[in-house]
Amino acid sequence: MDQTGDNAVERLEIVRRRIERAVKRFDAAGRQVTLVAVSKTFDAEAIRPVIAAGQRIFGENRVQEAQGKWPGLKAGQKDIELHLIGPLQTNKVRDAVGLFDVIETVDREKLAVALAREMRSAGRDLPCFVQVNIGGEAQKAGVAPDEAVDFVNRCQKVHGLNIVGLMCIPPVDEAPGPYFAQLALLAKAAGVGGLSMGMSGDFETAIAMGANHVRIGSALFGTRAKPA
Repeated sequence: MDQTGDNAVERLEIVRRRIERAVKRFDAAGRQVTLVAVSKTFDAEAIRPVIAAGQRIFGENRVQEAQGKWPGLKAGQKDIELHLIGPLQTNKVRDAVGLFDVIETVDREKLAVALAREMRSAGRDLPCFVQVNIGGEAQKAGVAPDEAVDFVNRCQKVHGLNIVGLMCIPPVDEAPGPYFAQLALLAKAAGVGGLSMGMSGDFETAIAMGANHVRIGSALFGTRAKPA
């Protein structure tokens, strides 16, 4: 294994220990927290050492990028679970349903309709999260917090989607804790148990507020190259 691979494996172990410590600190019952390794912008060679170290759940932002690397990686490791954690356009729904195992970014009625139709056609019933624009930011996707519970209900009862939780990205320049706490309350009101929240810089805070899925990229794979 090259040095880059060694570093990735070391970082994976550090992140796993930090998750374990946070769970022990904030949850006496020891809830299960799923680590979603965010591999966007990293190629297959950077990902393989992390798979070899035992990580099986990964997140990608873009359908097209994931198509370029994950079919081969999945072929060599049948128990990989791939999450779509970035925005999904309706013209990419067929590709997304064919490749991904979990959709974390259901954020509008039109997408819910398209996903439900394609899943029926493909014979798949993928777990989905509803993305909530928890900070009400114009530049971010997601349903408004005051619409989240009704939207979950429509996705489940009208469209037949398997909504298992809520997902959010809090505002960058504000303390994330209150936003994570708000998402947890919304999930409880909607009757869903999944809470996908927390990234490399704030996942311990997210765990304190009830997260059971954390999406971690740079703490595992290192700093991403900036686009030219």
